[in-house]
Parts: sequence; structure tokens; C-alpha cells
Amino acid sequence: MSTYTPKNILITGAAGFIACHVANRLVRSYPDYKIVVLDKLDYCSNLKNLIPSRSSPNFKFVKGDIASADLVNYLLITESIDTIMHFAAQTHVDNSFGNSFEFTKNNIYGTHVLLEACKVTGQIRRFIHVSTDEVYGETDEDAVVGNHEASQLLPTNPYSATKAGAEMLVMAYGRSYGLPVITTRGNNVYGPNQFPEKLIPKFILLAMRGKPLPIHGDGCNVRSYLYCEDVAEAFEVVLHKGEVGHVYNIGTTKERRVIDVAQDICKLFNIDSDKVIQFVENRPFNDQRYFLDDQKLKNLGWSETTMWEEGLKKTIEWYKNNPDWWGDVSGALLPHPRMLMMPGDIERNLDGAEKYDSGSTEFSGKSNETKTAAPASKTSNVPQKSPFKFLIYGRTGWIGGVLGKLCEKQGIPYEYGRGRLEDRSKLLADINSVKPTHVFNAAGVTGRPNVDWCESHKPETIRTNVAGTLNLADVCRENGLLMVNFATGCIFEYDAAHPEGSGIGFKEEDTPNFAGSFYSKTKAMVEDLLKNYDNVCTLRVRMPISSDLSNPRNFITKISRYNKVVNIPNSMTILDELLPISIEMAKRNLRGIWNFTNPGVVSHNEILEMYKKYIDPAFTYANFTVEEQAKVIVAARSNNEMDASKLKKEFPELLSIKESLIKNVFEPNKKTSA
Repeated sequence: MSTYTPKNILITGAAGFIACHVANRLVRSYPDYKIVVLDKLDYCSNLKNLIPSRSSPNFKFVKGDIASADLVNYLLITESIDTIMHFAAQTHVDNSFGNSFEFTKNNIYGTHVLLEACKVTGQIRRFIHVSTDEVYGETDEDAVVGNHEASQLLPTNPYSATKAGAEMLVMAYGRSYGLPVITTRGNNVYGPNQFPEKLIPKFILLAMRGKPLPIHGDGCNVRSYLYCEDVAEAFEVVLHKGEVGHVYNIGTTKERRVIDVAQDICKLFNIDSDKVIQFVENRPFNDQRYFLDDQKLKNLGWSETTMWEEGLKKTIEWYKNNPDWWGDVSGALLPHPRMLMMPGDIERNLDGAEKYDSGSTEFSGKSNETKTAAPASKTSNVPQKSPFKFLIYGRTGWIGGVLGKLCEKQGIPYEYGRGRLEDRSKLLADINSVKPTHVFNAAGVTGRPNVDWCESHKPETIRTNVAGTLNLADVCRENGLLMVNFATGCIFEYDAAHPEGSGIGFKEEDTPNFAGSFYSKTKAMVEDLLKNYDNVCTLRVRMPISSDLSNPRNFITKISRYNKVVNIPNSMTILDELLPISIEMAKRNLRGIWNFTNPGVVSHNEILEMYKKYIDPAFTYANFTVEEQAKVIVAARSNNEMDASKLKKEFPELLSIKESLIKNVFEPNKKTSA
């Protein structure tokens, strides 16, 4: 593993929380490095955060804005900067709902200015861009594997959207201009020096003042927290060992609900949490969970060392010793702070200081920022005339996400479930809160990146696919609710009674005969048990396809990226046509087992030939046998034909698989003149 050694580092936003710990650590540990700090001293910055470095000869502070191209270019040239660690950003989600343009200006435009300066000067050997776990969007409640660095970016709020936008610029400059970029995406960070708009310092200061601790919503949102010094060490590792062009998650597998955090703080203050916790209105949108896979960074030698209780005690002790560090923060301690300049028009300088350097860089004059009050948030008016209201599990999954969009299109009120399927009390809470007419279960474990994962994670697979699904069905039955359950048809394989190419498909009443993968075993097991529940509609989905050819879960997207494919005819599900049918099935209160596929079969080669005809005439592919395939996979794959006559009888307009492929997938994406 090669090691990078910088000389002159520019750290943006280093009077803020995380970056100050990184800057102080590098100044202290590497006297041969020159550390230049650039910060505009926004409301959440404080020069006192850099006190440990103030007397070091290798440290220099410059007050300025990353959006100033002239200043950035000047600094890169005059300070001979070869490395940039870019932390500067607006980060508070609540504020982004109120003044999202400020986030675009700081997070996207500011990053663009830095990148362009790097391109123009041509002297940067490392550009480390600091992003967030929120760019991945919400992690599925049932996910047992965290988002990895190649996971799709699906931001859900203005803050995370601007961070994702900045990432795209960083990636583009890396590819277009060869800029040596590295990106990090981190979980929540806590510790000394954090501005109290964030959860943990806010709760600590409120507890110190004997005030209620406000919790958004029901407090069941889950977050992962890392202590600031552990995170500073992570950046030290990425700086020296990170590979150019790579992304690194900085995370922890230890998760905590917001209400658990509040209770832990109350415990350390010897306060009765039941008396001080106060539930308040939720944000306009509040992701249920963020969960990261941090193995890639661990492979570089980093690991979390500060345990939760230890870090929390250190943090509380610091705030007790420095209660007035930030001055008047009453605006930040509100349940829903909505002003970018909450403490007022003040600049936090060192006591009596007019210069702060080893390079005598002046910072004088008052901040010219003004308070910007955010307009009240607006929520969409959900049609109330509909006789239906759906509760959907699997919000971050492919099918669950599309179901929500279909409900919006049809004017059907819906909400996503918050509880995990295996937690009965949370499922009951969801039902009591939402009061749905129907429940859709699109949650489940299929494995990442495929079903091979389930072979080595059997308890986790059982917990969600079997125990969780049965739990939800039972809760729905107790409450008189129909549960539409998205299952799989990958529980059959061609046999003597259903030979390949015969046109004889497996019917709903047939007994599953495929046990080649543990995933399929669990799905067959739970399907059999669900027969005992008369409130369940089981939909057997197979090899799902949609018109979104950019979706990595799309069967067409998958096989178009494989080096080789097997060529076997299979029944498949065109989601564009069948998911609206699933909603209609709920409206009709249909029950029992349904083969949820388009009639007929189509082979891998036939699909790829359509891909060549409609999308890319230059596309090529190769085949291999099932026996050859078995050498590169862990679990066997199911191949079969499903008899869709029952579904076709209920919905006569249902197209055959090949007709639906052309009409719903390839024609809308047509790029050729064919």
C-alpha cells in the first residue's frame, strides 16, 4: 500500500466542528506539514476551536469564503498548496428546509470554485472531498448490510441533495481533468466543539439548563454516531493511505434511536427521561435510518476506538466546562431552528485577538451576514376523498419506492412503515398511527449484491424473510387488514412435469421444488406458512424488469453488464405493467397466491437482442452453460415458467412478456432507428 506525504495542506471550514479536530490533529502530529485554514466564520464556526494550534509555527488562519475564486486561486499559488481537505459546508438539515438556496451556494457553488482553482493552478496532488452518509438516502429498515461505496445515491432532503451534487462535480473533475480526488461519506459525529443545533450538544445544553429535550416525531429514527477524535484519525488515514478516485465510508455498525440518545444523556445527568423528553412535530421529511458498510476504510487500518458511553461522558464534561463557548445559542436550542444566523450578527474571535497566525493573517471587521428567516414549510395536500389508505413496508427498496410514486399518481394516501418487521410493537404502533385500509409488504432480504450473500448470513435472512413477514401478517390479521405480500417465483425449477420449452408452467397450487439457494428456501417456507392466513395476498414476482434501465436491480441492467449469460427461457415480471395491477388487487381485496408474471417466457438472449435492436446496435454478449455458471456463483439460480392464466383471467388486458417488454421497456427507451 503506497503512502502519500503532503507538504502544504489547505483545510476549508476548519473553524467548524469536524475540521477543527482534523486541523488540530495534523498540526500537532506533523510539524513538517504546513496547515493553512480557510473559514468565513459562519454562525457555526468559532476561532476558539483552533486554540490548540494557534502558537504552532506550521499553522496559518485565513478568513475568507470558498466562493471567492480570486481568494482561493491566490491562496493555492502563494501558499504552494498541494493538498486540499474540503470540509466547508452548510450541514444542518432543518436549515435546508428553510433556506435551500444557501445550501446550493455554499455546498455546490463553493465546491465548484475550489475544483476550478485546482484545475487552473495544476498543482494539487490530493483533493479530499468530505461528503455525508445522507447522500445514500434512507436505508431500508430491514437491511442487515450497510450502504457500500458503490451504492446508488438517493438523497431525500435539500442538504443531502447539494452534497450529492457536489460529489458529482468532484467526480467529473477527476475524470475530465485528472484531478486526484478522494471522497469520504461519514456517519453522524459528536464530541467537543460542536455547535448546539445538532442533536447531542443540544440535548446536553438543554439538560444543563433544566429544559425539556425535544424529539422530532416518535424518536424511532435510527442514527450511527462516531466520536470526533476517531473521525479525525479516519481523515488522517484517508489523507495518507487513501487511493485516488476512490470513495471511503467513515462509519460504525452501532446504531441508536434518537430516543435512546436522549435517554442515555438523561441517565448521565441523573434525570428522569420520562419527565423531560418532549415529542414535537417531525421534520418535513426525516429519514428513518442511515447505515454504512465501512469495511473499505478498515482495510486501510482504521477502526473506531471510542465507545459510546466514554465519548458521551467526555462530551458532557467539555460542555459543562465551556457552557458559554458559543455565546447566545437560544435560537439553536429551539425544536425546529430555522435561521441560518441563529446567534445573531457576531463573530467569535479569540479573547482580545486581532491577529491569529504564524503568518500574521488579519481577520478584522464584523460579519456582514444578515439573519434569514425561513418561510414556514409546506406539505403537499394528500387527496382525502380516496376510500383507501396504504401502509407500505420497504420504502428504500425498488418495489416499495415505485409503489409510493404510483399512490401519489393515483391520489391514494399512503405512508411508509417505520418499524422493523421483526418488532411486533413497532408494527402495531405503525398501524395505530397510520390507520391504513391495506398493508403492502415489499421489504425483505435478497442479499448484496445478490442471493449468494444469504448463504453466509442465514440467521439474518430468516429473521426478515420468515419471522418478519409472518409477524406482519399476524399483526395485520389481528387488525382486520389485508396484507399484499411481494414474494418470489424463484422457488421452482424445470422438471419432468414442467420441461423447458413445453409451455407447461407451474401453477399457484404446485409445491415448490427448488432448494438450490437459501434465499429461495426461506421464501418457499414463508409462503407455505402464509397459507394459514386468510388475510394475505401473495404475489410471486420473477426477475423484475422496468423501463428504468439505469436501476442496478433491473434484470436487463444486470445481464447487460455481465461478461457472460446463460440462455434459458424464464417467466418474468414487468413492473411498469404489474405494480399498478397490485394496487388494483388490493382494492378488490384479492387473496391467496398469485403467479405475478407476464404470460409466457423470454430467454436472456432474446432480451439482449432486443437491447441491441432498440438501445445499442454495437452491444455484444457471450453465453456460458449452467455448469460453467455454477463455478462462479455460490448458490444455484432458479429457472422456470410460471402459469399466469389465473392473473390473466382476472386482468384480461395483461400483455405477454415479449409484448410488454417492447411496449413498456424498449419502446420508451428507444435510441436506434430500428
